Amino acid sequence: MHQQKRQPELVEGNLPVFVFPTELIFYADDQSTHKQVLTLYNPYEFALKFKVLCTTPNKYVVVDAAGAVKPQCCMDIVIRHRDVRSCHYGVIDKFRLQVSEQSQRKALGRKEVVATLLPSAKEQQKEEEEKRIKEHLTESLFFEQSFQPGTLRCVGFLFCFVLLQVVFKVLLSSYMFLTLNESGSKE
Repeated sequence: MHQQKRQPELVEGNLPVFVFPTELIFYADDQSTHKQVLTLYNPYEFALKFKVLCTTPNKYVVVDAAGAVKPQCCMDIVIRHRDVRSCHYGVIDKFRLQVSEQSQRKALGRKEVVATLLPSAKEQQKEEEEKRIKEHLTESLFFEQSFQPGTLRCVGFLFCFVLLQVVFKVLLSSYMFLTLNESGSKE
């Protein structure tokens, strides 16, 4: 009997979705960040249909919010923040990218991307620098506490003590060997 090769049935919602970046940060004082690009990758052997959903669609414009990605290709999706007001600072919004097979309606997979509006890129950089310095200091303190000079002296003393014992045993066994050989040659 001749068996037909069939593609395995894809389970709804389990298909991994590859999107970069996974987080969008918009800065109120930097207009160049008000427009950002999400890239949707399709590493599969079949075309994907996609749809972009948002928790607050009135704050964003999504260019090409629905479309298709050919097999082993990618698609850029432009997202513009259109409501840059201080009342939105720090609010986390979400975009959901749903994908399905070109000929199907059911969603095979989805990925969420968070978006945040911050007041200033300079303030954010300053906070990140302070956080990095704090983490570095914490690591340095841990390193210094792990290898205190007193500990090194103790280890050095033990090493010298063991070395002296080895040298003593070698010298003693050599002395014994020579003594036995001398007494054996006199007879």
